[in-house]
Amino acid sequence: MLEPEISKLLNNQVNKELYSAYLYMDFSNYYYEEGLDGFGNWYAVQYQEERDHALLFNQYLLNNGEHVTLEAIDKPDKEIGGLKDPLLFGLEHERYVTSLINNIYAAAKDANDFRTMQFLDWFVKEQGEEEKNAEDMVKKFELFGSDAKGLYMLDNELKSRVYSAPSLVL
Repeated sequence: MLEPEISKLLNNQVNKELYSAYLYMDFSNYYYEEGLDGFGNWYAVQYQEERDHALLFNQYLLNNGEHVTLEAIDKPDKEIGGLKDPLLFGLEHERYVTSLINNIYAAAKDANDFRTMQFLDWFVKEQGEEEKNAEDMVKKFELFGSDAKGLYMLDNELKSRVYSAPSLVL
């Protein structure tokens, strides 16, 4: 059994990860509608990753004898006004998720919950990668997005991204 506060934070993270998936699905849909299939694909892969992150938290709770409480998932709340907006929103969101993971980790540390800390180690590393990827997307768009040929080439590059399931063992 987990400390009640740790269980509550982990339950909340399941729902936050599902919201992240919704948000990235929204970004994916936007880019597909704008004819940027590579950007749409990039966020479709992000959607799959976030969905699987939610499943990992869900399974961790179940493996520790905890009840999982699924809440309503909020509608994505970002107003997209241009092609760069989802990239900026994505970076902002990844930084937010990092703060959530860090808060759970700190609570687990305070409770001497080493098993949860070990579980979260993968997510700490993953969030570093997520933030770097989001930062790189913004930088690439700033370099190439205002040039039609550059945008075309970047979009084609992003079409090649494929989903790979997380390798975290629970």
